Order: sequence, then structure tokens, then C-alpha cells
Amino acid sequence: MSTVRPEYPRPHFDRSHAWLNLNGTWDFSRDPDGWGEQIVVPFAWETEAAGPKAHWLEWGWYRRQLAAPADWSGQRIVLHFGAVHHLATVWVNGTLVGEHEGGYTPFEFDVTDTLDADGEGTLVVRVHAPLDKREIVHGKQRSIPRDVYDVCAFTPSSGIWQPVWLEARPATYLADVALRASAELDAIEATVSIGGDLGASAQVTAAIADQQSVTVTVTDPTQPVSFRLPIAEPRLWSPADPHLYPVTVTLESADGTDRVTATTGLRRVETDGDRVLLNGERLYVRGVLDQGYWPRTGITAPDDQAFVTDLEAARAAGFNLVRKHLKLEDPRFLHHADRLGMLVWAEPASTGVFTAEAVARFEAQIEPMVRRDGNHPSIVIWGLYNEEWGLDWDVAADPRKQEATRHAYDLLKALDPSRPAVDDSGWSHVATDLVDWHVYDEYPDGWAAKVRALLADGEPGFPVGIGPGVVVEKVLMADGRPVPGVPNLNSEFGGGLTSVERGWNLRWQTLELRRYDGLSGYVWTELYDIEHETAGIYAFDRSAKDEGGNPPNLTNAVTVAIPDVVPLAPGCDLVAAEGAVEFDVRISHHGTAAVEVTVVPVWGATLQPYDFTRVPVPGSGSGQSVKVQPFRLSEPVRIRELMPTRVDGAAGQAGVEAAADVARLHLVLVSAGEVVGHTCVDVATRPVGRTAIDGSPSVSRQ
Repeated sequence: MSTVRPEYPRPHFDRSHAWLNLNGTWDFSRDPDGWGEQIVVPFAWETEAAGPKAHWLEWGWYRRQLAAPADWSGQRIVLHFGAVHHLATVWVNGTLVGEHEGGYTPFEFDVTDTLDADGEGTLVVRVHAPLDKREIVHGKQRSIPRDVYDVCAFTPSSGIWQPVWLEARPATYLADVALRASAELDAIEATVSIGGDLGASAQVTAAIADQQSVTVTVTDPTQPVSFRLPIAEPRLWSPADPHLYPVTVTLESADGTDRVTATTGLRRVETDGDRVLLNGERLYVRGVLDQGYWPRTGITAPDDQAFVTDLEAARAAGFNLVRKHLKLEDPRFLHHADRLGMLVWAEPASTGVFTAEAVARFEAQIEPMVRRDGNHPSIVIWGLYNEEWGLDWDVAADPRKQEATRHAYDLLKALDPSRPAVDDSGWSHVATDLVDWHVYDEYPDGWAAKVRALLADGEPGFPVGIGPGVVVEKVLMADGRPVPGVPNLNSEFGGGLTSVERGWNLRWQTLELRRYDGLSGYVWTELYDIEHETAGIYAFDRSAKDEGGNPPNLTNAVTVAIPDVVPLAPGCDLVAAEGAVEFDVRISHHGTAAVEVTVVPVWGATLQPYDFTRVPVPGSGSGQSVKVQPFRLSEPVRIRELMPTRVDGAAGQAGVEAAADVARLHLVLVSAGEVVGHTCVDVATRPVGRTAIDGSPSVSRQ
């Protein structure tokens, strides 16, 4: 077995008792007449980890030797590819075994009859990765000629970019195991598909550990077999308790025994009016965008731990969902999301233009996406198009593009009605279970005005900057009809050019969203920097960035304080009038029960976080309490505080107390003797940085 990505690559369909890892060093050629280079699979040929670092190469050739283990004799030998960008043609011992188009979906070929008598052979793979990617699915990979969204595209990732391996199975075999929780959350419903030529009847047995197994006799392999596997004491899957149920399926036929294990969780995600529910309880999405790129390895994770690192980083920042953006991610990522309890918004890669060929290629991803990833309980939202990419940015003006959007949605919902789906994330919707929107602004005041127009004033659309100095109006609903009564959420937002500015914007823009009780959540852009894009909470290497004393986990907490303040600039949210501040603060609580919260003001240094190891003791008149209902913004609490003092004076001379020029007012939330939340307001005695949207310094929202 190779030491390069050595873990079994398909945990959702586990046949690891009979597999051979083919990752590692292969021969590589840019010309089929010569093999002068080597490449490390499964890293794209542009990457440092692969070796060749071949940029803007359209054709690449791979070669290695195959040798099936001797104990696989009598089995069928199947060659698997996790994903290859974009068109792969495969030969074994000079015999063409197949071709696959589509850079993000898995494929396999039975190579048994092309191997020699010893089970050996020479594998050759030719890959075509067009420079012009506009009509093929490519997500964030840069194209030449360029996409309309080239400004946020990255280095292409061409060739083999997910693991390659061999498996052994009988001639009659288990082709698919689809698992879903029952409506009552007391059983797992399994649909098993069989492949091969079934010469006589066979038996399929499905079992959950410590539960009763179920056996069905199969006489027609063209029809799937359905099971209901009751669970005596159901344990539901949730972020707080990500309990998983492995389901082992065994096929007994005249050709032998095949066995796989698939895994799922008992959980139900649904919409009810403007609410998203997980297991019957309201779910508020606190999400972050994750595009699945790494510094040396492109769109391939350098190792299995890299997936865990990113999921844990998202959780440490207070997020409960990851939107895996424009990419069908490696199944290992979803496996770890399942076991760690991180929710996932999954979506396919995009094309770049609207043509019949591009639409067909985009839609060709939908069925493999659901088949491969549908068992994962972590996936709670399916996405499709994003911001009309591949739809020429004019869905509202073109009925053909509206029909393409609706058709993709219908295809997805026919395959999996158990999850909400988004048809065209962020812009003009046609048929959708969630109305989401992407609103960006560099400053919290402009952001607040745009959000207020949508959520309070009922505006049908919002302005979008699509290029330098180019702003267009995008509507929420493509046909101009009123927004339907479904959950509403902001699925991309962010502002600020530096890490300090972005930390400041994350705090204020997120708190602004929490003012609106009917909102179902948000997705911050983004988790980490990528190449030229420096919008991440973390750097590209996943190291911490300077967020200006605005830890994201505090802003993304279950309970937060929302000051009625229009902030001015990092380090100066509010200007003190005559050495004092006065404003209202409201509490947003997304727990399951009401809480009594005391707001305790504590002065500290500007841009410095609060020390949560101590619970502040309310001083005389400084701690006010309010009862907060779940998902209901509280009544206001009035904050009145004098600026703290500083001591002026030269060394050796008596100091004179004076009001500090700048200070941070921490608003510490205490309930039942424990700190449950924290917000802050940076206060200055004179304006610092930019002024408010009307040109004057701000003192409060009132």
C-alpha cells in the first residue's frame, strides 16, 4: 500500500476488506511519445506536491504498473478513480477500458479481462484539461479565455486529483446502498442496487450492529431491493451528538459473497414556513464558506488530517455549518463532517457560460452527487447554481435560463426530496426551498442599510457590484413575484480589505443579521485565504490572523448582545459625548429555552479581547437584567457609562487623572453565574477613521 493518502477513499461505501491503493509516484508525460517525468497521484499536475508544476497544459499522460493480489483470484478486478479533471481515457495492457467526462464525479472500470494471467498489467491514463473551461464544469478553476467571474478564480487543478485504487468483488455485486432515516426517526430505510448478471436467485441481508438483521431474496437484479431496519432505542444525529449507524449489507449469490458497509445518521431536516428544522427543532445556520483549496496541493487535501483541521477550525470560530463552495469535495471530508457533527451545504461545480452543452454537463453532476453523498447526515442543504454562473448573469431576463434553473432543481428534488435545495444561490431564484441572497459591503453602515431594505422594507432586490464601478440590481425572484414564505438566509457576506477590518465587519455585520428574528441564518465569506483572495478568518496555511480583538466565536455564539450603534471604524465604533457613552443593547438568544441575562459593562483596552476566565461582578447600577426568549430579540437595556480614566504626568511627577482617549467597553452577558456571551464597543473621545454614512460622527442608532 502507498503512503500517499493511504486511508480508504470511499468510507460511505466501504469495501476496504478487498482494496489496493494506487496513489503514489506514476510516470508522467506531456507527450505520448516520451515518459521523461514522474508525478505524485492524486495531486493536480499544476501543484507543487505533484512534481511537474505544469501550468496551462491541456493534455497529460499517466502510466503505472498494476498487480492484483493473488488472493483476488476468481474475483472481478475494478479500477476506481475518485475524480479526474476533465476528460479521462483509460487503457490497460493496450486495451481501451473506458472514458469518463466530468472533473468532479467518480468512475470505475472492470479491468479483469485486460490483465494478464498473473493479474498484472500496464495502466495508461490520458487526460484532457481544456484551457477554455467555460463550457465544462470547473468551479473556481481559472479559464483562458476568462470567465466573467475570473477575478475570484484560482489556479487550475488538472488531471487526477482524487485517489485511485483497485477493488475486488464478485461478478454479481452490490452497486449502491442508499440510506435515509425514516419519517418517524425510528428506523433506517435502505435501497440496495445490484450489478452484474444474476444467473439465479440471491439473498441480500442488511444489518445494524446490535439490531435485528433483515434478509430479502432477489430474483430480478434490475430492480432495487428495499429494507426497513427498525432501531429499538433511536439515538438522533445532531451537531451536539453526531451518532452514526453503520449498515452492513451482504449479497450472497452463485458468484460468491459481496459485502459493503454504508453509514448514516438518524436525523430529519425540513422547512416549516420561514423556519429550518433539524429533528423538529429550529436550526439557525451559522455558516462559513469553504472552497477546498490548500497551498501546495490545490483542490486535493494534502492528507486526511487536513479535512479535520478545517472542520475543527470552523467550529472553533463558532460556526455550525460549512458551505463547501462550487466543488464536490472528497468523500473523506463528508465522513469527518458526519462524525464531528458539522453541518454541510453541498453543491456541484459551475460552468462559465450558458449553452446547451454547458447545461447538460452541469446537470450531469446532480445524480452522481446524490448517489455518492446522499447517505451523509451532515449534508442538510443541497445547492445547485451559484450567482447565475453558467447562466450568463441574466436569469431574470431570459426564460430559457429560468427553465434551466427550474429543471436542475426538479432533477435534484426527484432524486432526494429529503433535504431543502437552493436553485441559484444568492441571486435570482426560480424554484427553491430557501431564499438566499449574497449582499456585500465594505462597511457595516452600508451593509445595515442593504439588509434593512430587504428584511424590513420588503425590497424585491438589492445592488450587486459585478466589476470595478459596475453595479447592477438583482432581484430575489426571477419572475418578479413576491418572495415565497420559505426560510430566508444570507449565504454570502463580508467586508474589509485588511484582516483587522474583516474582523470588525464580521462582528458588526453578523450582529446586524441577528436583529431579524425571521432570518434562518448566514454564511460568512470565508474560512481561509486562497492565493490572491485574502478574505479568510485564517491564512491560507490555516494559521491565525489578526482579527483586531474580534474573536469570531464570540460573534457566532448562541447568545449575543447587539448594541444599537452605527460603528465608524475599527478602534472607534462610537464617539463619547463629553466623556460619556449612552446607548441601548438588545440580546439575541438561539437556545431552546428562555434565559435571564445580565448585561455587565466592563472597560478594557481597545482591540483587546475579554478574559473569559473570570465572571464580572456587576457594580452599582452597572448590571441590568432582561429575560430573553429563543429567537426573539429582547427588549432594550440602556447602557450609560463614563469613559475610564488614565493618568497623565511625567516620570517622577504626580499624575493627573483624565478621561482615556480610547477604550473598549465589553458587554459581558452573564446567566446563572456564568458568562454566556460577549460583545464590545470601541469608544473614542473624538472621531477616528471614516465617518458615518451621512458624513457625521456616530453616537448611536437612535
